[in-house]
Amino acid sequence: MPDLGNSRRKLKIAIGAMLAADLVAAAILFSPLVGSADSRTLQINELRAALTKKNREVEPLRGMDKKIVLAKDQIHGFYKDRFAAQDSELLTALGKLATENGVRMQQMRYKEEDSESSGVIPVEIEGGFSGNYLQLVRFINALERSKMFVAVDSVDLAGESSGQVKLQITLHSYLWLGA
Repeated sequence: MPDLGNSRRKLKIAIGAMLAADLVAAAILFSPLVGSADSRTLQINELRAALTKKNREVEPLRGMDKKIVLAKDQIHGFYKDRFAAQDSELLTALGKLATENGVRMQQMRYKEEDSESSGVIPVEIEGGFSGNYLQLVRFINALERSKMFVAVDSVDLAGESSGQVKLQITLHSYLWLGA
């Protein structure tokens, strides 16, 4: 016959261990360490909101490799369309605008500034023009609307007794080395 006393003792130990585990689990469930169901729900909602915020912050960075290639192509197109490859192109474009607006070029000076690492060279251009006031206004408007990229720094007007107006203009443009 089997020894029932030994089996009964083992069974009591196992039941006692299970009761102790139940008490520990109940204590943890109701302790402030875990918190109530409402606090856990609140914490989950806060974490979801934080995740949503992080996803929104990261959204502009998705596809960045394609955006960089597109931006480089756009920059190349801008330089190609708006910047001259040679000094003579700048002066030719200014002469063409002057002729189209009935303005005479008197003198032109340009000075290349220090080259930038981006492949463009800033050029400062000083020019003298003459014509009537309306022609000079149209010339300046045409210059600002032209395809050539120029930034007008200063404009000086001086009248003459013959009705002609002299325009002294200083502007900046750029030469593109990658043409």
